[in-house]
Amino acid sequence: MTYVFGKCVSPKIIKNNMTKKILVTGGAGFIGSHLCRKLLAEGNEVLCVDNFFTGNKNNILDLLENKKFEFMRHDVTFPLYVEVDQIYNLACPASPIHYQFDPVQTTKTSVHGAINMLGLAKRTKARILQASTSEVYGDPEVHPQVESYWGRVNPIGIRSCYDEGKRCAETLFFDYYRQHNLPIRVIRIFNTYGPNMHPHDGRVVSNFIVQALQNQDITIYGNGSQTRSFQYVDDLISGMTKMMENENGFVGPVNIGNPIEFTIKELAEKVIAMIPESKSKIIFKDLPQDDPKQRKPDISLAKKELDWEPTIQLEEGLQKTIEYFRTVSL
Repeated sequence: MTYVFGKCVSPKIIKNNMTKKILVTGGAGFIGSHLCRKLLAEGNEVLCVDNFFTGNKNNILDLLENKKFEFMRHDVTFPLYVEVDQIYNLACPASPIHYQFDPVQTTKTSVHGAINMLGLAKRTKARILQASTSEVYGDPEVHPQVESYWGRVNPIGIRSCYDEGKRCAETLFFDYYRQHNLPIRVIRIFNTYGPNMHPHDGRVVSNFIVQALQNQDITIYGNGSQTRSFQYVDDLISGMTKMMENENGFVGPVNIGNPIEFTIKELAEKVIAMIPESKSKIIFKDLPQDDPKQRKPDISLAKKELDWEPTIQLEEGLQKTIEYFRTVSL
C-alpha cells in the first residue's frame, strides 16, 4: 500500500487518478488537432508530434499556450524517445491527393511509423491505438462492411500505398499483441469531415464545399451513384477515446463511422442547397482507378463493445463545416 496525504490507498487508485501523458502522432492534422483538444479538456498532458506534411500549425496555435500541451516536429519514420502512458498513432496522409504525391513515403509512414510507435509502446508499456481506415476493405464485395471481412484491395494500384500500408500496420499491431502481449487498440475510420480539414485535400466534402463557396463547378467523378457514409469529427473523437479507454480487453479492429449512406450526387446537392448564394453547377468526370463504389460501416461491434454510435446528422455537421470554411483563406 501507498500513503497519500496520510491516507492508505492502493497503487491502482493512484494510477487511475494520475494525469496521463499522451502522445498523438499526426496531432496537427485535421483529426489529430480535435483529439488533442479533447484530451486536454479531460486534464491530460498531451505531446503532439507532426512533420507538417499535411498537418497545419494553425490547427494547434491556440493550444501552444496550454501548459499541458507540447509540440514536437518529428517524422514517425524515425524512432522517437519519449516517456508516455498512451499513444494515438494517427500520422499518415489520408487523402488521395496527399498520399499519392509521394506513395513510397506514404507506405513508409504507415509501416515504419507503426514499427517505431509499437517499439515505443513496448518500451514504455503504453497502451497504443492505431487509427486504421475503411480503405482496408478496398472496393468491397460485402455491404455494409463488417470487421470480419478481409477486403478487396488492389496491391499494385495507385491507392495501394495507403490501403496496403494501413493493412500492414494492422498486421504489425496484432503481431505485437500476440507476440509481446502489448495493449493495443485498432479502429477503422470511415469518411470523416469537419472543421480543420485542409481546403485542398481532395476529400469529397471539402472539395464540394470549397467549390460551392468559390462558385466553381462541383466535380463528381463517375455518375454520382457511388455511396459514402459521412461522419462528423466529434463523433469520431468520441469513438476513438472510448476505444482507448475501454477496460474490457477489447482490442478491435472496430469500425468507427456513420452507417447512414448517401450517394455522392446527394451530397453535392445538399452542399449547394446549404450555400444558397452559390452559382455552382454539378459536372461529371471519369471515376479514378480503384475508387470504391460503396462504403458503409456495420457498427454493431462498436455499439456492443463501446456503447458508441454517431449522434450528429449530416446537415448539422455540414453546417458547422461550411461555417468553418467561410472563415479560412481558400
